[in-house]
Amino acid sequence: MLRRFAGVLAGLVIAAGSAVAAAPDSTALSTLLTRFLDGAGRNDVAMHDRFWADDLIYTGSSGRRIGKEQLMRDVREAPAPDPKDPVTRYTAEEVRIQQYGASAIVAFRLVATTVTPESTSVGRYLNTGFFLKRKGEWRAAGWQATKLP
Repeated sequence: MLRRFAGVLAGLVIAAGSAVAAAPDSTALSTLLTRFLDGAGRNDVAMHDRFWADDLIYTGSSGRRIGKEQLMRDVREAPAPDPKDPVTRYTAEEVRIQQYGASAIVAFRLVATTVTPESTSVGRYLNTGFFLKRKGEWRAAGWQATKLP
């Protein structure tokens, strides 16, 4: 009995591992994430609009929960950057993509690097996005960000 259970468990682990590695749209999702993070650093309204689903539920690292309408309002109302302002670039590390047909989970460590003439600071967050593929396009319908200490 124990040997049979161990065999079943090993089969599940192998199957789960291959399901994660075999995300058919991992390249498309990775590319979308990279483009979004680049655009987010520039407060690119069009990129935000493309990235987020209309029925988005977004929970930020501060605990604020909003939808796409509020998120887009915040992006549009952000003041234009002053050339003297610090510049923040966003990148993703340890990206994991698990696809389930027309839905996917994208989890990663977000690295926010802010550069000023005097210093460079780095903030790190764990982000998890739930994506849906609708009309041939992937969009984030759920998002959770957690600031790392």
